[in-house]
Amino acid sequence: MDGSAIYVRERGNLRRVSDIVLAQPKPVSSCRRTNPFVLRKEHFIFTYNAEGSLRYTTKSLFDIALLFVADNIHHVDSLVDFPEQIGDRLFAAAEENRAFLNADISPKALRLFGDAYGEMVLGSLCLRNRFPLLHERMDEIKTFRSLKSLDLFGCKLGDNHEIFQHLTSSSLASNLVQLFIGGNGLSDVGLQRLTAPIRMLRKGLDSLQLLDVSYNPITVRALRYLTCFPKLENLDASGTSLKLGSGLKTTIWDLLGLIYSEKPLDTFDHSRCKTEGWAEQVVNQWETNSSQMPKLKKMDESRTSALHFFGRQKFVREVLSAAPSPRGGEKEAERERLQFFRPAESDPLPERQSPSITNNQGKPSWLNIKKRPRLSEKCDGSHQSPPTKRLSSSALSAEDNDLLNSY
Repeated sequence: MDGSAIYVRERGNLRRVSDIVLAQPKPVSSCRRTNPFVLRKEHFIFTYNAEGSLRYTTKSLFDIALLFVADNIHHVDSLVDFPEQIGDRLFAAAEENRAFLNADISPKALRLFGDAYGEMVLGSLCLRNRFPLLHERMDEIKTFRSLKSLDLFGCKLGDNHEIFQHLTSSSLASNLVQLFIGGNGLSDVGLQRLTAPIRMLRKGLDSLQLLDVSYNPITVRALRYLTCFPKLENLDASGTSLKLGSGLKTTIWDLLGLIYSEKPLDTFDHSRCKTEGWAEQVVNQWETNSSQMPKLKKMDESRTSALHFFGRQKFVREVLSAAPSPRGGEKEAERERLQFFRPAESDPLPERQSPSITNNQGKPSWLNIKKRPRLSEKCDGSHQSPPTKRLSSSALSAEDNDLLNSY
């Protein structure tokens, strides 16, 4: 079998595949089994009968072929049009084979499943305060391009992280609905850099409905960069440099069509964010394997390598302890909470949140209520076709041109 040719049927055409080295089977302990492709232990199911005697039955040809493909998952070209049931079982077999723990194989294998099954592989990813996992598995995380929700709170991204370009340039940009980037030291410059490709190219993150930028040193200036999200319905700016007042409410209403929420919004509750999909256990294995790595290094590597690791571990602890807590004291949380939402068209806008309250104080209240639906319609229309004035001021600035050239 080692010298035989391998043929692959793809899109109705049969072609020969060369230069493929199949995974070697695990050695069998029995000395009588000299041929590793005959009577492999993995091909049998061992059970006990009522009398306690050991019995074995052969696995089906499908199960044997499934194990073979899982062992050589890095040689598979595509799984498109394969049924979901087969994909699920093949993913479980590859996971059991620890294929996703191998840094040389896992990115290609995850991309293989992601291209074929999309959201089923991973539809939601929560990496809140788990920045070591984000940096160690960046290549694998970039393969999840069908995420609906991504939580990067407290991952110490800063203003110039490589994940920003991935969020706006890959197919993830058209699928992402919820994005949490709070507690990352993100300033106005970072938010401008994140949204520059969107505002310039008019595409990307057009399905985003929820954005969390809380506990970042952003100012009112950064709000104009958020006008490129036409479907934005919920915004959390708690713990930022923004100060609650009539001016802020008016600005956010005029730019984004959002109003201040007197009560905490359930959509920003961290308990709702979870890692869901076939790769849920894979993410847990990454974290578990990362925590167990020091023990292996301590046994197998030199004292110098051990000291290097413990120095890194101390750095990780310091950064994690420095991460801002999304839930401080009750008084502090109440004072800093700035959550906004888009009201329904049928709901009347509260009097104190009307953007024209300072200009229409002498007018009757019924006149203000009559004009509010027009403001809402105007805001909705601006999302569908943004005014040319806004585009010229934000999209054509010299800073944006420099950022675009950097990409």
